[in-house]
Amino acid sequence: MALGVCVLLALELFRRLRRRHSRDVEAQVTATVETLEARLDELARELSNAVSRAEEEAQRSRFLGQIAITIDLDDAIGSTLQAAAGLPKVDAAVVELDPDGDGDERLIGSIGLDREEGEEEGVRIFTGSPERREARAIELSYLYPGDETSGAVHEALGVPLVGRNGKIGWLGIFSRDPEVRFGDEDVRRLEELADRVAPAIENARRFREARQLADLDSLTGLHNRRYFYETLAREVDRAQRYQRRLSLVIVDVDGFKEINDRIGHLAGDAVLAEIADRIRQVVRSADIPCRVGGDEFAVIVPEVEVGQARQLVGRIQRAVSAQLIVRAGRVRVSAGVADIQPNDSPTSLFERGDESLYAAKHAGKNGLAAAD
Repeated sequence: MALGVCVLLALELFRRLRRRHSRDVEAQVTATVETLEARLDELARELSNAVSRAEEEAQRSRFLGQIAITIDLDDAIGSTLQAAAGLPKVDAAVVELDPDGDGDERLIGSIGLDREEGEEEGVRIFTGSPERREARAIELSYLYPGDETSGAVHEALGVPLVGRNGKIGWLGIFSRDPEVRFGDEDVRRLEELADRVAPAIENARRFREARQLADLDSLTGLHNRRYFYETLAREVDRAQRYQRRLSLVIVDVDGFKEINDRIGHLAGDAVLAEIADRIRQVVRSADIPCRVGGDEFAVIVPEVEVGQARQLVGRIQRAVSAQLIVRAGRVRVSAGVADIQPNDSPTSLFERGDESLYAAKHAGKNGLAAAD
């Protein structure tokens, strides 16, 4: 009897130990699975972040590759801004180029900033105190004219763009997150970007300046004949494609041969330069005045029909004849006007304008004729 009780107790103890072992094993398995799942989630996040960083780096590399081969200043600035905006923590970026040459204006490009933030007088960007001017990187303060609005810039950082001959401008990045603070790693990234893009921007700017000089007539400062034909072709194509208005004014100096014979060719050149300056003063900013021949000028007038182009001719004729020109006296000009027709090409539009000019010349000095 006692032996049977001992056996039963032993069996019960064995069952309990087995159940406890099973629970322990199950708990260990569950803990192991949970650990593995957590680790897999962590690895997935790390992989996702690595893929995102690789994509961002690949995108920046594409932008930098585009910058390295471009000779267009707008493209160089645009690629720089996109590369800067792709940096971590960055919501917006600005490139500002210093004035380069007499009368040159500063060039500013931005991404992620609206018009009010970038241009309103009440919003200012400061580049640090005078004692920090030699710093490689500078902190920027972004000041708002009134109460701070939602989405306002909270953190900013800028570095200089340095070309072969010194500083050419600066590159800035901005964050709208109140928790973000730019640190040494952000400075390093931005400086590295600035070092890579500055030579390309400088080269593109030099190319633009050289191209602009190549497009100008050396005597009058107006656009030259080559630029005129290139631009006329482009404007005719745009007008035909989008069904826009376009007019052409061709101006010729009355009796210029007699002026040259009377005062000499050197003084005659001065007369042409003065006439060009007077034309420049009365055209719109959208108009494109050019010198297309010896004493012949042309003005491409976008978005204007022939009636308004005739008004422009009137302003030109009054400006030229209103005041005497030294040694030449009172000078007058004749003009022809043509506006674009449905099947016009650059050549046909110019020929109709030229025919109108000759009709005006035959009608007498200070004449005007418009093509049918």
